[in-house]
Amino acid sequence: MSLHGKLVSEIEIKCDGDIFYEVYRHRPHHISTMSPNNIQNVDVHEGEWGTVDSVIFWNFIHDGKEVVAKEKVEEIDEENKLIKKKIIEGDILEYYKSFYITVHVETKGENNLVTLIIEYEKKNANVPDPHTFMELILNVTKDIENYHIK
Repeated sequence: MSLHGKLVSEIEIKCDGDIFYEVYRHRPHHISTMSPNNIQNVDVHEGEWGTVDSVIFWNFIHDGKEVVAKEKVEEIDEENKLIKKKIIEGDILEYYKSFYITVHVETKGENNLVTLIIEYEKKNANVPDPHTFMELILNVTKDIENYHIK
């Protein structure tokens, strides 16, 4: 059994893909308003919103428990609407040696596709693949979509 893994999910959204990308890049601190059952708070700890090397601290609910994560923005590709972040501290790293989240938004007229990628390395073979984290990110994506199509 490999300790390295990658999960990929795609979800079509009905809201404007450019707005969705803008929320993830420049306004993640607004996500707690859009998805209050999942995200409690988001703060920038270093740098500025929407910039490479900025450090963002998340308080959220995972599997019914309050948890935290500190992430560093590793890559921003404005042309392709892609953001890659690395978890550098928090509860997730109790189980995983490395944990990356990539959000990619494709906008084609009224069709907007969000691709979510989690790349990870487990600390040992007993650690489950992070399907529940992917489910959380998908739920937050749906909440952001619903917030913007009201």
